[in-house]
Amino acid sequence: MPGSPAPADKSTAQRGVQRCINSSCGATFGLRERIYVCARCGETLEIDCGVNARVDGRALRDQWASRPARRAGSKAPRETSGVWRYLELLPFEADAPFITLFEGNTPLFEAPRSAEYCGLRALRLKHQGYNPTGSFKDTGMAAAMTQAVISGARTAVCASTGNTAASLAAYAARAGLRAAILLPRGQVSSSKLAQSLDYGALVLEIEGNFDACMRLVREIGDEPSVYVANSINPFRVEGQKTVAFEIMEQCNWCLPDHIVVPGGNMGNSTALGKGFQELLVLGLIDCLPKLSVIQAEGAAPLARLFANLDGQGRGRGEHIPEKLDPVENPQTLASAIKIGAPISWKKSLSAVLRSGGQVISVSEHEIADAKAMIGRDSIGCEPASATTVAGVRKLVAAGQIHRDDDVIAVLTGHALKDPDYMIRYHDGTLSFVAQKGSGPLRPLGGAFPNAPRRVAANKADILSSLERRQ
Repeated sequence: MPGSPAPADKSTAQRGVQRCINSSCGATFGLRERIYVCARCGETLEIDCGVNARVDGRALRDQWASRPARRAGSKAPRETSGVWRYLELLPFEADAPFITLFEGNTPLFEAPRSAEYCGLRALRLKHQGYNPTGSFKDTGMAAAMTQAVISGARTAVCASTGNTAASLAAYAARAGLRAAILLPRGQVSSSKLAQSLDYGALVLEIEGNFDACMRLVREIGDEPSVYVANSINPFRVEGQKTVAFEIMEQCNWCLPDHIVVPGGNMGNSTALGKGFQELLVLGLIDCLPKLSVIQAEGAAPLARLFANLDGQGRGRGEHIPEKLDPVENPQTLASAIKIGAPISWKKSLSAVLRSGGQVISVSEHEIADAKAMIGRDSIGCEPASATTVAGVRKLVAAGQIHRDDDVIAVLTGHALKDPDYMIRYHDGTLSFVAQKGSGPLRPLGGAFPNAPRRVAANKADILSSLERRQ
């Protein structure tokens, strides 16, 4: 079966180490050690694959460019996967039991209506919703499940607001592993829940939010047969960083000025920051694009921290605060980023500061209208993805992005991840309350509604409706 894993081989080689991100600690661990935080200081980890200036970046770029030409008709992961074709910068050797559903290779769309809405001459949207399970999680999950097989795990677990659950369920099934998923009851789109169930995962609903699910997953992760697949897992980041390489190939190695991403648990922005940093070290780009993270106002702990950083704190990212004050009861209709205590905030903030980017928040109304505008560009996305276009519009208005800048906004999930949101926006019933128990729901009142119209079943009434629409 294409993409099915080879049997785990104890001799399978891997390259690199797991390194603590705390510079005052700097502890390193082997890639086979199934840990998710530093055993010495408790900080998060990242993979160091030994990428340095001694690697011939130009030769590497030529290797990558040669692969798409051989991809047609091939079933080899190295030829078809948008992750594994960048294997030279990943912590795996050629004999790894690659797990793949042919992820990556997602489109980069021109979005003229969204550009005009934002006040830009042009805007491009990198749509990660075109991955196999409909979200950006798949690129990271390909790497994480490959590592799970190598490590001898039997069960993969995650906490999720929906997309990670769907991705883990699919990739664990492909890897021949059991999948167990903890979801906050009643807070996950039925479309995402349906995916997890259909792929055969054990879905456990708990009372509480994502952060409560994540605390439980970290406790379960101590079990020797269990493999944690949330973005605290540094192998997830390795898979997701390949999106930076793919963007540069799609841009013919012309560096965009800005990359804008949604902010939830912060694994995506961490990964893109790492990917672009490695390209910089290799000499394949001359500087970093400004990486900006956009959060929903009701779930914006990092945006709040960023706004309070002083001038020194906004330097090159060397001085990261030790603590992030969580949002105890995050609230947003963009459920994919409804996270009050993001695990990867330090790595994400470091990447933003190193690039000279921003972390801001946008309102529910701004998200909803931006999503509708992306739809008018015939592209579509789930609500959390639309924070990027809403954020670009806000950054343009603030003078942080200029009209002629080259901007790429990353869309993280497919439009069909939450169709109920779209229907309620267009028929005028989409509503939101900022805090639980603080009053009645308030209609958002979108600027671009497109409700269905009832017409009589005759030609004259249909033609009349067409004329009114013009």
